[in-house]
Amino acid sequence: MWWRSASFIMDRQQNKNDVALKDSNPNPNPKISAYYETRAAHHGVVTTDWLAQAQAATGPDHEPQPQARPDPFSVIDEFNKWRKQPHLAEAVAAIRALAAVIRWSEASTMMQLEMELKKASDSLKSWDTTSISLTAACDLFMRYVTRTSALEYEDFNSAKSRLIERAHKFGEISHKAFPVLSARKVIAMLSQDFIFDGCTILVHGFSRVVFQVLKLAAQNNKLFRVFCTEGRPDRTGLRLANELAKLNVPVKILIDSAVAYAMDEVDMVFVGADGVVESGGIINMMGTYQIALVAHSMNKPLYVAAESYKFARLYPLDQKDLAPAIRPIDFGVPIPSKVEVESSARDYTPPQYLTLLFTDLGVLTPSVVSDELIQLYL
Repeated sequence: MWWRSASFIMDRQQNKNDVALKDSNPNPNPKISAYYETRAAHHGVVTTDWLAQAQAATGPDHEPQPQARPDPFSVIDEFNKWRKQPHLAEAVAAIRALAAVIRWSEASTMMQLEMELKKASDSLKSWDTTSISLTAACDLFMRYVTRTSALEYEDFNSAKSRLIERAHKFGEISHKAFPVLSARKVIAMLSQDFIFDGCTILVHGFSRVVFQVLKLAAQNNKLFRVFCTEGRPDRTGLRLANELAKLNVPVKILIDSAVAYAMDEVDMVFVGADGVVESGGIINMMGTYQIALVAHSMNKPLYVAAESYKFARLYPLDQKDLAPAIRPIDFGVPIPSKVEVESSARDYTPPQYLTLLFTDLGVLTPSVVSDELIQLYL
């Protein structure tokens, strides 16, 4: 079954002469991946309250809305306001911030407004160049919202109102996907037929959409157990194991180097993705590639759960094609200064090691991803 949602992406061409917007809150440490720092902070506060908040996100939207235009308005400040909400993905926070740019713009022509939007989008993407979903969401927003032609309307105010309407609609598509279902719930529903009673599922790190898949399976009274990798360096797997235990799901924690040792007990692997690239492969938390290699060698299916706003116009050929996403690593003991430490937070898994991708666009094979991207980006 295929579920389709309206998503469009603009060309990634850079414009260096756009009208500047004042952004007073840049990334405080551009050498460290803000994306992974944020994710670690959010996962550090994963509680039942967080789960209740995530559940509430599928109902009426009670998030605070600004009542007056901030002076001066900063798209980065607006982005950071939304980014602090644990149930919102960073990409959705960017969409909300760009919608606010339209709402509070003082432009008097469509050209000025589009220039402001382009500059705001570039500011968000440059705030953290390591975040694939952030870049993809900004491009998606620009392509979807600006498809409205000013020539369709007699005056600028009507055209601007239409842009605001489309921005709000795109936010709903990205955040909820369907009137009463979030993208994560759609993905969870599509994956249920692949989880059978008595199966053992290996997961890596903490993915909110993978957790939603497992949570729905537990609520459907399916009998299964989960192997959680530790997820170094931030140990997000321990947090996922804690939340699954609260749902009375049998959980076993594995150190990351024990994946091959335990793989013969595993029936399937579920992972999330930081980005889905044009080849049909994924970019995800460090260690995903080696898990995929082990699973492939032992004929275990590897399923990916990812929202459509993570589809990116990238085509890495190998691991070194990725922009480094640096994460500090604490080994608990002093490391000599002459010793080099690999501190990249993510790796690339080629499509031949993936079985299926569960998205809010539908259940896709890796080979179909490129076709979907062509439709999205044109």
